[in-house]
Amino acid sequence: MFHKEGYKIILTTLFVVIAGILLAQFYIDTPWIQKTVQAAFLILLIMILQFFRNPRRIASLNDEQVLAPVDGKVVVIEEVFEKEYFKDQRIQVSIFMSPVNVHVTRYALGGEVKFSKYHPGKYLVAWHPKASEENERTTIVVENQSFGAVLYRQIAGALAKRIVNYAKEGMQVIQGEDAGFIKFGSRVDLFLPLDAKIHVNLHDKVKGGIDVIASK
Repeated sequence: MFHKEGYKIILTTLFVVIAGILLAQFYIDTPWIQKTVQAAFLILLIMILQFFRNPRRIASLNDEQVLAPVDGKVVVIEEVFEKEYFKDQRIQVSIFMSPVNVHVTRYALGGEVKFSKYHPGKYLVAWHPKASEENERTTIVVENQSFGAVLYRQIAGALAKRIVNYAKEGMQVIQGEDAGFIKFGSRVDLFLPLDAKIHVNLHDKVKGGIDVIASK
C-alpha cells in the first residue's frame, strides 16, 4: 500500500523509468552500459516506492498513552521551554526519520485538535538544534481529558521540501490514524507534560502508531 501523497510522484517516476529503459534498449549498443543504465532506472523506481509505502497499522487505542507519531530514531529527550503554544516547561521527545523510514505522520493522541499552524522557514538538517524553530514546520496540539494536551511538530529537513498536515482546529481525531506526510527526510518533535512517564530511551527505534512514547 502506498500513501496518497505519493501517487503523482510514483506515476511520474514510472513513466520516466519505462521511457529510460526503452531508450537504453534502442540507443545504447554496449550491453553492459545498457544494463547498468536500465538497472539504475529500476533502482530509482524501487526507492520512490519504498519511500511512499504506507503499511497498515492498527493502534491500541488508549487515551492515557502517547504513541510514536512516526517511524524513526529517538534523538532528543530533554526538558525545554515550549514557547509557541504552552509557554512553559515541557518534555521534548524528538524522532528523526531517515529517507528509508516510513514517512507517514500519525496522530500520537486521540482527542480534539486545539491548534494547527504552518510556519514557512529554512531547510537546515533535521538534527540541527535550531531546526525546531527555524525550519519549515507545522505545529499541532491534540487534547483529551485523560492525558491532557500534547503538541507535535512536523519539521522539514535538508531534503524535505513539503510537509502535509491534515489536522484542522476543532477536528476530533483518532489515535494512530493518518495525520499527514513529510517528503524526503525530516523529524517530529513531541512536547509532553513534565509529569508524563517516558517509555523510550535515546537511540531507540520506534514505529508510528505502535510504540508507546509516554503515559500518565
